[in-house]
Amino acid sequence: MKIGEVAERTELSIRSLRHYDELGLASPSAHSPGGFRLYTEADVERILLIRRMKPLGFPLERMRDFCAALDARESDPEAATATIAEIRGETAERLARLRKHLAYAEEFLEIVEGL
Repeated sequence: MKIGEVAERTELSIRSLRHYDELGLASPSAHSPGGFRLYTEADVERILLIRRMKPLGFPLERMRDFCAALDARESDPEAATATIAEIRGETAERLARLRKHLAYAEEFLEIVEGL
């Protein structure tokens, strides 16, 4: 599937997808003879993982760590498991902060609606 279709499915911009490719974070599996990026379903799933990490405020380097750990589950299961566990803990902390901020936003909306 071409980059435009991936952008539509993942709700990311083409620019973001190209940036992720340049960083080696999520690259397409192939290129067409004309040089177009071609993505597989597995590529799209990888991109969706990254998109899910984005609102939690993970830096690109940490996203790369997570993707590398996923890829290393068979070749280096101990290191992969440790990295995944670290990111699981970070995710829980980041999610708790987001929930707290969301609660503040909901409180504020109630105040504004009451005016």
